[in-house]
Amino acid sequence: MDAVVKFTNQSQGRDRIFRATQYACALSVYLLRNSSGRKDLVAKLKQLETNMSSGRKLFRLGNAAHSIVAAKRSTRLSDRVLCLTLTVANFSRGLYFLCDNMLWARSVGLIRNIDKERWSSNSSRCYLCSLLLNLARDVYVALQLMAEKKRDEKFKRRMGQHLGESPQVAEAVIPELDAFTFLLLETLKSHPAVALDSLKNICDLFIPLDRLGIYKTNAGVVGLCGLMSSLLGIMTLAWPALKMKP
Repeated sequence: MDAVVKFTNQSQGRDRIFRATQYACALSVYLLRNSSGRKDLVAKLKQLETNMSSGRKLFRLGNAAHSIVAAKRSTRLSDRVLCLTLTVANFSRGLYFLCDNMLWARSVGLIRNIDKERWSSNSSRCYLCSLLLNLARDVYVALQLMAEKKRDEKFKRRMGQHLGESPQVAEAVIPELDAFTFLLLETLKSHPAVALDSLKNICDLFIPLDRLGIYKTNAGVVGLCGLMSSLLGIMTLAWPALKMKP
């Protein structure tokens, strides 16, 4: 119970619960769209989805500043690849939150003279840029971990057993698909934070890709991907050991 209270007391925790509810509603609406006997339920789910979206926008009013601070912090990283990807990703995320805040201000009537469609497109572009850079970071970290595991003598013996070859032969055929797949899966198994972050970013990619018309899917796919990434986000927040660092 203490863990639940601690989680819900965090603004990020509440945002992720709202986000999971929002996309669960979107998925449910899509699944029930052809059910003529459940029109009232569909209408209620749509209203709940709208309320969750509005609530999340309110929670994120200060997130642009947090992202800029995170971008500044990531410039101090000694690894140049991590420094570049994380800095630009955090800066893009800050711009995404800024656009989102402007859209919220327009929706409540604080600002009127802005183009909603233009700001919404800019928001999705910034979000997509942030996700792509975070995925690049995930791939870079995974490749580093794979190279490290490849040098491990104990793993070479396991690789040999998997391929039915001696360790020397196993090392020679590492670039082949079977060995590469085995190495990748073993690396992700040993480092679940990398696996979860990669899966979360891949799921999130479908949202801006659909909104921008780059890769059109449907409301069901967007709802499912958003729900999955939200649940993964809740996991990484509830169990900090599963969160990618840096």
